Amino acid sequence: MEKGIYLNNKAWQEALDMMFNSLQDKCGPVNETVDVRQALGQVTGQTVHARRSSPHYPAAAMDGYAVRAKNTFGISERQPRLLKFGGETVQVDTGDAMPAGMDAVIMLEEVLEENGEGILVQSPVAPGENVRPVGEDIVAGEVILPVNHRIRPQDQGALLASGVLKVEVRKKPQVGILPTGDEIRSPESDLGPGDIADSNSTVLASLVEEWGGTSKVWPITPDKQDELEEVLLEMASSQDILVFIAGSSQGRDDYTARIIQKYGKLLIHGVAIKPGKPVILGEIKGKPAIGIPGYPVSAYVTARLFLEPWVKYLLGLSTDSALTVEAVLTKKLYSSLGSEEFVRVKIGKVGKRWIAAPISRGAGVTMSLVRADGFIRIPRFEEGYHDGETVKVELLRPLAELEYTLIGIGSHDLTLDLLTSHLRLHGRGGAVASAHVGSLAGLLALRKQEAHFAGVHLLDPATGEYNRTYLARLLPGQDVRLLNLVYRTQGLIVPKGNPRKLKELGDLAREGIRFVNRQGGSGTRVLLDYLLEKQGLDKEQINGYEWEEFTHLGVAVAVASGSADAGLGIQSAAVTLGLDFIPIGEERYDLAIPAAYLEDKRIQNMLAVIRSREFQEDVLALGGYDVRDTGKFME
Repeated sequence: MEKGIYLNNKAWQEALDMMFNSLQDKCGPVNETVDVRQALGQVTGQTVHARRSSPHYPAAAMDGYAVRAKNTFGISERQPRLLKFGGETVQVDTGDAMPAGMDAVIMLEEVLEENGEGILVQSPVAPGENVRPVGEDIVAGEVILPVNHRIRPQDQGALLASGVLKVEVRKKPQVGILPTGDEIRSPESDLGPGDIADSNSTVLASLVEEWGGTSKVWPITPDKQDELEEVLLEMASSQDILVFIAGSSQGRDDYTARIIQKYGKLLIHGVAIKPGKPVILGEIKGKPAIGIPGYPVSAYVTARLFLEPWVKYLLGLSTDSALTVEAVLTKKLYSSLGSEEFVRVKIGKVGKRWIAAPISRGAGVTMSLVRADGFIRIPRFEEGYHDGETVKVELLRPLAELEYTLIGIGSHDLTLDLLTSHLRLHGRGGAVASAHVGSLAGLLALRKQEAHFAGVHLLDPATGEYNRTYLARLLPGQDVRLLNLVYRTQGLIVPKGNPRKLKELGDLAREGIRFVNRQGGSGTRVLLDYLLEKQGLDKEQINGYEWEEFTHLGVAVAVASGSADAGLGIQSAAVTLGLDFIPIGEERYDLAIPAAYLEDKRIQNMLAVIRSREFQEDVLALGGYDVRDTGKFME
């Protein structure tokens, strides 16, 4: 080995980059299939989709009596009504399947009187009241977990609930650890003068396990080059990462660097850190080889700097960070007095502020835990927080990971769910946290600087143009660009076989047809109102016009469960649940992005993914999409 290669004083970041540049094309993550029940702590190797909905049947959400909601219309305190057992009402417990034909539950405490004939009721209930619909928690086909996601207990619950029994995960990196030195002894030994107990092996092995890898510690090997070479070759034949403890200085018995150079490639010997200066970085048989200094603190520091990134790289993970963060709340939160509430949130950094967007608060919604980045605690004697208020978020994910999260607020589209997986699949890191509140609310969020982008598909009835006139109206004077994500087919989502023989929008006015709508302010609702007016149809003629869902999948679930005969939505939602679809027209779905954010690295990474062939192929596979302008700014 040439003298002078040691102590070349490179920054540790530069040294690590050099190592990755040399090795990334030679080693990478490897997948294996495991039982979900044995997958705790492992990392997903591909996007995981639900195989069934949860619940998979309409279920009573309360103890009480199942009824047909229409039989309660007109009931009041002055005009109570007796609902007879059997034909008009059936007693149910929480979780019971709803009896055929019944669509609501009257809670026990709301019953005025019960006798052998039936129950006396003094107030009406609405369709769906106190009923958990099919897919309230999980919808068959939806993304349960993205790729490169460490599986937690709540994730296991969501996977099993959604019918996923086996999952593709990253194979745990195997790290071989070799303690070296004539003076090194096992911890059980009686130590004499000059002897040193081997504690570093256990520390490094435990760190590897904590990071998600597996470790094997070889027996302590003395400073004899032939013996060290023999063990090194044995390790290289079975391990993914090779670690040598001690032997990294330039003393007469320090052989690590020269052995790496003999059997592989020596990249760095010594970096500008203290402690840990003598660290060695190289490769053997296309595998990372790291020489860790023998002093315990140096060993710990250099392991965190150089070994952890390799373990995490082979698992697709980032490093851990702080436990709490102060964030600005995007909407008002109410809470009942008397109970401390933990509200699940998605968080991301918009400008210089952390933004917290609350997600589902339902007690039975397992996916809210899967999606959550953290919790906001509402103290038991406070009624909540105002929108715009700064709150403390207890993190469920590393802060370093959340630094790269993009906040998208606006219209729902299934392609948004794919962005996070593709960001990670392409090695770009980060995630997209989307809140589905409708196109108009998304533009208002941009005005308040609470989002990086808004999903919009707003048709201007006067011009027939999408989105631009709404930008001028709601964001006057602001430079906001429209990036096309997709063109998508809107139409009527109907049950398989189309049993009601619907053919066009006008059929919704037929007697007995139950319709499910999107919420006010959504682009789909704007489109519906435009088409109704164009065809001279009165919304009052449509049974269910006021029944609102916040996502296209929500509409599809209402149809799939039999609660509705039709709903207006996108074709991919119908395809996902195996429903039929009657096309009505094509619409343009854009991302409205303030120009000030276009140079943000997170936005640039998202643009690269959107423009990639792999992402667009996955979008087309969903059905009902056209990607002819995907990734283009619409002028």
